[in-house]
Amino acid sequence: MTDGIPPTRGRGRTRLHAAAAAAAAWAMGAALLAAPPASAAAGCSVDYTVNQWNNGFTAQVAITNLGDPIDGWTLEWEFADGQAVTGSWNGEATQSGSSVRVDNAAYNAAIATGGTVEFGFQATHSGTNDAPRAFTLNGTVCDGSTGGGDDGGGDDGGGDGDDDASGRQVEALDRGPVSVRSGDGNLVGWRMLATDPGGVAFNVYRGGTRVNSEPLTGATSYLDSPAPSGAEYTVRPVVDGREQEASRSALRFGRGYLDVPLQRPAGGSTPDGSYSYSANDASVGDLDGDGAYEIVLKWQPDNAKDNSQSGYTGNTIVDAYELDGTRLWRIDLGRNIRAGAHYTQFAVYDLDGDGAAEVAMKTADGTVDGRGEAIGDADADHRNSGGYILSGPEYLTVFEGADGAELSTVDYLPPRGNVADWGDDYGNRVDRFLAGVAYLDGERPSLIMARGYYTRSVIVAWDWRDGRLTERWTFDSDEAGSAWAGQGNHQLSIADADGDGRDEVVYGAMAVDDDGSGLWNTGYGHGDALHVGDFLPERGGLEVFDIQERTGGEAGAHLNDAATGETLWRKPTADGQEGPGRGVAADVWAGNPGAEFWATGGGISGLFDGRGNNVGRTPSSANFAAWWDGDPVRELLDGTHIDSYGPDGDERLLTGENVASNNGTKATPALSGDILGDWREEVVWRTEDSSALRIYSTPHPTNVRMPTLMHDTQYRVAVAWQNTAYNQPPHPSFFLGDGMDAAPLPDVHTP
Repeated sequence: MTDGIPPTRGRGRTRLHAAAAAAAAWAMGAALLAAPPASAAAGCSVDYTVNQWNNGFTAQVAITNLGDPIDGWTLEWEFADGQAVTGSWNGEATQSGSSVRVDNAAYNAAIATGGTVEFGFQATHSGTNDAPRAFTLNGTVCDGSTGGGDDGGGDDGGGDGDDDASGRQVEALDRGPVSVRSGDGNLVGWRMLATDPGGVAFNVYRGGTRVNSEPLTGATSYLDSPAPSGAEYTVRPVVDGREQEASRSALRFGRGYLDVPLQRPAGGSTPDGSYSYSANDASVGDLDGDGAYEIVLKWQPDNAKDNSQSGYTGNTIVDAYELDGTRLWRIDLGRNIRAGAHYTQFAVYDLDGDGAAEVAMKTADGTVDGRGEAIGDADADHRNSGGYILSGPEYLTVFEGADGAELSTVDYLPPRGNVADWGDDYGNRVDRFLAGVAYLDGERPSLIMARGYYTRSVIVAWDWRDGRLTERWTFDSDEAGSAWAGQGNHQLSIADADGDGRDEVVYGAMAVDDDGSGLWNTGYGHGDALHVGDFLPERGGLEVFDIQERTGGEAGAHLNDAATGETLWRKPTADGQEGPGRGVAADVWAGNPGAEFWATGGGISGLFDGRGNNVGRTPSSANFAAWWDGDPVRELLDGTHIDSYGPDGDERLLTGENVASNNGTKATPALSGDILGDWREEVVWRTEDSSALRIYSTPHPTNVRMPTLMHDTQYRVAVAWQNTAYNQPPHPSFFLGDGMDAAPLPDVHTP
């Protein structure tokens, strides 16, 4: 940050450096507080770190003297409205109105040149809990310089110490600590952030006792054994030998899982009969800006329909929950949004960089936002006799993440127009929707909304900035040419396919460049599964693994270069058979360099290497994959279990307890991704009765250290689009597997 410290927005854990603040001098008010000591500082900087809970917080403050030695100090600042000190340590804090003053304790009065002293305080707040924008030490503004002026210096805590907001915008996450029962002990895991200083180490505390003898410089997990299952843990970073503030208390996964209680909607009835609800796909985002993820969940009625099926459906409902089960809001999409896998794709992401995520999705007349306000005509009913909605307005709405309030609604693009222009006249292909998030300018996220893939495909990019939705570009296969028709999948992927620093939309058998122009298409047509990642570390760039649905196709399974679309190898579908229904790319076996590739159906069997050679038996599932045990080889995730692949058979590592998978034969979890703890992935299933979401986190120790995968933006946007149609697992932008290089440190910044 070079232009000063922005105020926090409900941030639960905020690390701010006064050295980067704008250096406008301000007066504390001599009539309110006593004058500071005569001994002045020639320069100073302040590190102000907050640990917040509900309406209370503690702050740890470190003062560094950049000038001549001083003996006796007073630090002063202005609080925002509603902030009040209730106690202090290592210094004497007093407050009058918004003005706060801390005087040294007897034992820490002296600060040598380059020396640092620390104190802390406890306080309450109401409102946004903004951090102080400036501090003065003995009358000198602490701006990081030695002359009291603003030199733009300081360190924002990032990995390279660069205050410039360079690279891509990512979330300001907390440590996400977890404690998972493992044998007779607890595996404590936490996030290393891409913005952490280089060489950061960690200490783990059980209650008030440190359990590691030396700061931990390896993996960001620690097995505390033996230890009681109910133990409370916190984690403290150690930077340049100085221990920083404690994390929030670790979430306890006593039996290997954590339940998030849900409020199941009441069922209802349509002209076709009654229906009830089950929890379906989920996503995560920092909805309230406190550094922790909340869950956004889609509720699906049991009369949901595929687009090819006629019939009325119940309403689709979308909820947001804290991990303790507190429901933040409920959005009812109403009767004019049909329920099913292809109708509602919801994007949860901080689209404008204000520090808190928004939620975006297609809406219609009668949608009710999280505050109970209707969008459009609340009484309209556009359903026809077959239950399809083929008339009436269509909208795109951005909702506030914290309370679900409608922020902006615009016409959905593209409009349906003539239904028959999409490949049929009864409403199947016109209502096939996809959604995602992409860094089209290489720095900030844009919303991607798409319609159609069997014939016509239209992809629209939107920017959410300053409270307004604006169209960035539209790609329309009708305008691009006939070669671009019918090349879409039941999902999309987002990646910097051509290595220019900006994201592309990989739509299946085609890719659209960051500027909305066609990048490449293979001409192989529609498929049901898609994977984009650095699967072959020995070659440069990314690869695309795709499958092809057509009967007897030449490329039932194929691997392509992500930058050019060039086919690296392909496996034909057997004569007379429809192409594979599922396919996976992942490094699931250390016996082969790089990732492996496989598919089910179409007469294609075997485990293929990066050259298309069959190197082993077909794995037992072709669904999801998850990093679960301690090594970087990925495991098989299918239904409600996780298996480790082996040449002679799979080993069961986890069977979910009283849980259910989603989406019929697709058998996908509600969500899978690195949402808590260290870099390994959690799996979220609904309980069989949909009374809770059950989150599983790994109990296995590891010696692998890397930043949270959620700060790799290809992986992060993959978690955002995972709920889209036929769900697929996320892949990072780098090779993560056996023999991998050290994970790269992403060039990112936080709001």
